[in-house]
Formats: sequence, structure tokens, C-alpha cells
Amino acid sequence: MGIEEDSLEYHQQDPPGKIEMSTTKSTSTQHDLSLAYSPGVAAPCEAIAAATDESYSYTAKGNLVGVVSNGSAVLGLGDIGAQASKPVMEGKGVLFKRFADIDVFDIELDQTKSEDIIKSVQAMEPTFGGINLEDISSPKCFEIEERLRESMDIPVFHDDQHGTAIISGAALLNAAALVEKDISDMRIVFSGAGASAIATARFYISLGAKKENIVMCDSSGIITRARVDHDDSLNEFKEEFARDVPDGELADAMKGTDVFVGLSVGGIVSQAMVRSMADDPIIFAMANPDPEIGYEEAKAARDDTVIMATGRSDDPNQVNNVLGFPFIFRGALDVRATEINEEMKVAAAESLAKLARRDVPDAVVKAYGDRPLQFGPEYLIPKPVDPRVLFEVAPAVARAAETSGVARRHLDSNTYVEELEARLGKSREMMRVVLNKAKTDPKRVVLVEGDDEKIIRAAYQMADQGIAEPILIGNSGSIWNTMETLSLDFEPEIVDPAEDQVGPYAERLYDLRKRKGVTHRKATELIQNRDFLGSVMLEMGDVDAMLTGLTHDYPSALKPPLEIIGTAADAEYAAGVYMLTFKNKVVFCADATVNRDPDGKALAEITKHTATLARRFNVDPRAALLSYSNFGSVVDEKTRTVRDAVEILSNDPSADFTIDGEIQADAAVVKEMLTDEYEFSELDRPANVLIFPNLESGNISYKLLQQLGDAKAIGPILVGMDKPVHILQRGDEVKDIVHLAGIAVVDSQ
Repeated sequence: MGIEEDSLEYHQQDPPGKIEMSTTKSTSTQHDLSLAYSPGVAAPCEAIAAATDESYSYTAKGNLVGVVSNGSAVLGLGDIGAQASKPVMEGKGVLFKRFADIDVFDIELDQTKSEDIIKSVQAMEPTFGGINLEDISSPKCFEIEERLRESMDIPVFHDDQHGTAIISGAALLNAAALVEKDISDMRIVFSGAGASAIATARFYISLGAKKENIVMCDSSGIITRARVDHDDSLNEFKEEFARDVPDGELADAMKGTDVFVGLSVGGIVSQAMVRSMADDPIIFAMANPDPEIGYEEAKAARDDTVIMATGRSDDPNQVNNVLGFPFIFRGALDVRATEINEEMKVAAAESLAKLARRDVPDAVVKAYGDRPLQFGPEYLIPKPVDPRVLFEVAPAVARAAETSGVARRHLDSNTYVEELEARLGKSREMMRVVLNKAKTDPKRVVLVEGDDEKIIRAAYQMADQGIAEPILIGNSGSIWNTMETLSLDFEPEIVDPAEDQVGPYAERLYDLRKRKGVTHRKATELIQNRDFLGSVMLEMGDVDAMLTGLTHDYPSALKPPLEIIGTAADAEYAAGVYMLTFKNKVVFCADATVNRDPDGKALAEITKHTATLARRFNVDPRAALLSYSNFGSVVDEKTRTVRDAVEILSNDPSADFTIDGEIQADAAVVKEMLTDEYEFSELDRPANVLIFPNLESGNISYKLLQQLGDAKAIGPILVGMDKPVHILQRGDEVKDIVHLAGIAVVDSQ
């Protein structure tokens, strides 16, 4: 089945299309409905009537964008009309929601006159927080956007003009740095003189290019001053870039130029034309679906550096507008900007350029087939799936709006990123709480598998973000070589067991284990095992926390710290806890990794450890000890174990949180079951700490919730140890390592 058939099947699956509307407030009772509509809805209506800005407080306006098109210039399809453009506009709405949590109404206008479109959009201003114009033909799009920007008090942004300009502008900033050329000195030629080309040329001037260094070509050749006098096809916007140079073709314009920008048609640039350009040329061949010259063809045209970008997803450096509009609107909406101005667009391009120079998350690398992604000629701009784009571009745009005076609302820069992370899921919100705590007092964290590439990259992020001071155990030469390969500019502390003096650690290991069968010789051998070395370093206080387990199995990674560090003075059991985050809630599940078949005493202790952990995430714990029995409905050995644990906790003054059990899982988490069936329960609200009766049930349940319940899992988090030790999972990504290090730092604090 080809892509056309795949796409038709995809779009017609029930329900047809790609979007739907959902409610954000409860509508389950008559009281809810009376608040949502009559008579309760009168109150916010009256408040808005008295002060129109209150619409941002009482309605969805502040997070709602109108995607408006008349279908007259749909990418790759041309003038297909308003109705046929609807799948594209729905798709635009999907991208807004997926990447920046912005809601969209797509508006397809069956209108061809500029004046009609302008009046229609103006009339919709009360509905939207911003307007994204899309696929409107040139030159009408210029007048429509300009007049709407002047007359409306919300941001109006024609993405076809400015999106490509901003994203390719970010690529240009980095390409110029790589070839060591100043943008102000670059000679730039454009193939194409439509809306996108003209907007891009204007934007490059905002980035520092000189107008006199820009030559623009259309289908008739170079746009010259001589043509202006006799060529009626040259509108006022093309005339803006007319040059006082001899007439000629694109091939003539490209000779000796530093930058080629293609926004025209495929296949019109030859290798000979590429060879005619200046040293180390920059080629942005962005015609879709086929570029003006293919990626490999351009690279093969000459022996020096050719920096190449296209609009294709299968080439490096895809200039994709989705890197811009969701995040630009996010920042603009959040400060209630009256417009998206040049300062905001420049801020977006500069933030994208800076982000491309940073280490790339594993999830992004995996999404692109594990192809290495590192700043250089083949990685000029971030990938659209990189979640960090939201956290970099939106704040930069918001700051620029405030600085340039078009913001109506001030944002706290210290909390704004947290608000953005919360939009992408509860797990990010929860981890931000912990990482912020970690940054207040960073601790020394020893990373046992210190010469693993993921660990080195995680160590760099810990140091760069101020989360922890990483200490790497491993081969020092290998570590430094990896850092050089990855271009990681930091100087971590390294402990190399083969080179450094580890004798004192071997002696301490002997002291701790000499009555456990360990001789001096054995201690000298064991200290070469990095898990033992890291554990002794932690026990002696030379480091504050320890991470291990990325490259070996959980039991073997846990054994050395259990033997050397042991459990806390007031604890007999360690346990593994997973924090599972859903859209609007979080639950802590224990034990999922350590204790196979705990008795009542062990379950009680695990419950206390898990409640303490929940409080580190600013969660008020409500613990349910789970079973297949509800408060004595089944009595046997298994249920008695859970009841014993509840009784122990009820008599323990230090268990100062809500506890109940034995209880079935559904009753523990469904409010109506608790209040209607078991009104006597100590749990007046659904539990957020779930204690499973054994390792088997805990492990099975968290994995099912993760896969079928769409939960995000953080962990396992080891609790009950005397000092902070955490065991990574095989295959953990760099962000998982950084997150667990943050948890370890907070443990140490």
C-alpha cells in the first residue's frame, strides 16, 4: 500500500479527520452542567462584559489559535480551494497541540478577495488568542497579514512567510559560524520571489545580512532595476529587492555567492552552478517535495565544505516550520502579546541556533534511527521532536515580547519553564520539583559506569544544569576521548581504579567485610569492581550519592551497596518504588524491584519509605495497602499479612499520613467506590501511594499501567538505604540518569 492509500485510510478511520473537542471541566452531575451552562454561566459572562480582558481568565481564548486559510496556495497542491484545504489545516492544529499544547479551530474561508478575508478574520477576534494565516496566495497574503496586524489586538502570523524565514535563519546563524564567515559580508542569492522568499530575505537582514548583498531571482531571471521599468509581473514586493545589476539567469547570480536560498522549484540547480559559488558555500535548497538540487548531488559537487539544508525529512538539516510556529505562538499567548514582531522572530531563531549546539537527547536520536546527531555541517538546527525546543523558544519569544513592549502580561522566568513542562505531562512537572530542589544544594554523585557514553553525557548535563557534581569511575583515557568526540566542554572528576590510589578504599572494604569472608587479598581484588569501589567511596563520605546498574542486571548492581552501605539505622528493608504519572495525577507504586514476598512488618516499613519519597515530590501521601480483599471480605494467610501491616502502621506515631487496607485496587483509586461503598475508610480521596502485597504483583501492575494506561514511569527509586544509592535500568536514557541523579541529590540533602 502506497502513502496515498495509507493516508486516505488514516484520515477516514472512525471518527473521520484528525481532531475533536473535549471538555476540560467535570460534567458528570446536574450541578456541573448548571455551572457550565445556564444559569451559572451568567457569572463569567457578566464579568467579561465589565472587563473584556477577563475573557482570558474565564474562557479558553488565551490558549486558542485560529488557523485560517482559503486554500489558494496549499504547499505542493496549489489553489485547491477552501474545502480541500481542511485536512491540511486540521493537521496544523495537530502540530500546535502535539508540540505546544495549543488548542486550534481550523477556519476554511470560501473567499478569494483580500477585503473579504480581512473582514472575516477581524470579526473573529473575540474568539481567539492568536491567528495563524496559512496557505494564502501571494501577493494577497502580504496585504492580508499587514492589515490584520495593524487592526487586531492579538498576534497575527502568516507561517508561510515567516516560518521558513525563522527556521532557515537559525540554520544560517550556525552555518555562518561553521564556515567562519560574517553574515554581514555574505553574498546571498534567492531562487524564488514569492511570499516565503521575500519574508526570508527581510528576516536575514534582521539577522545582520546587508540588503545590497542580496540578489533575488524569479522564473524570468534576476530581479533588476532595469526589469522594474518594463516588466509588469514585478509587484511592489519583488521590487523591494530589485538590484542595479545586469540582467541574467540564476546561474549568473550564483557565481561567487556565499549562500543559495531556494524557495522555488525542484531540479533547477546543477553541480556546475554549485561549483561556481564561493569557498565553503551554504546551500538551502528548500523547494518541496523536490529540492532545487539534491543533498548528495550538492555535497559531491566540490571538495571543500558544502553546508546543505533541504525541506526533506530524509536529509540532514530539514528546514521544518514545525520548529517555529507552535513555540512562537506559545510564548506570544502566554504573555498575551498584541503581535508577533521582528524582535520575537529573531529571538526564536537565535534560541534554535543555540539549542542545536547542545547535546542531543537519546529519545531524539532514537526517533531518527540512532543516526548520530552532533552540532556540525549535518546538524545545524534541532529536530522537531526534541522536547527542549518548547523550553528554549517559547521563553525567548516571551522575553522578547516583554522587552519590545508588546506583552500585556509579565511571566516569572523562574517558574515559566515549569509551567511549560507541566503542559507536556505530569512526569515533567514532578521531576522539575526535584531538580529545582537539587540545584539549591548540589551534591557529589559517583557514577559507577563512568566510561559509558550515556553516563558521560548525563554527567555533562548534571554539571551544566547545576544539579550535581559528577564523579566518574572508569578508564580516564577512554572518558576523555569520549568527551572530545562528543565536544563536551567540562572537566569532571575521574577515579580510574587502574591508575589512582584505591588502597584506602580496599582497606576500608576489608574492615567492613573481614568477618564476612573477605581477606586483604580479596578486598584488593574486590575494590577493582566499580560497584564495590563506588559503595566504599559513599560509605566513607567521599561522595554523597551513587548511581549504578546501566550496563548490568539489577540484582548484581544492588548486592555491593547492600553489603557496604546497608539499610538506614531505623530500617531493615530496602524497596524499589516507581512513580507513575498520568495526565492529571501521580501514584507511587511499591515494592516493584526488591522484596519477593514481604511479611506484614516489611510491608509497613515499605509503606513509610514510599510516603517519605512522595513528600520529596511535594505530594501529600495517601497510602492503600492492596489485596484481593476489601476490609475482611476474604480472610486467609495472604490478606492477614496486609492487615498486619495496616495494624502496625496504625500504632506507629511516625506514620503520620492517611493509611488504609486491605483494599482492592479499584476501590483504592476510584472516589465513588470509596465514598459510596466504603464510607468508613480512612481514605477520603483516592490513594496516591499503592503498596503491593508482593514483588510479583507490584512488577506486573506497574508495567501494565505503563503500557496500557499510558503512564510515564520514573524509577525504580531505591528507598530505605542508609545513604543515597539508586540502581539504573538497562537501556535508560540520558534524561533518566539525570533525573535519578536529581533524586539522589535530594535524598542526600
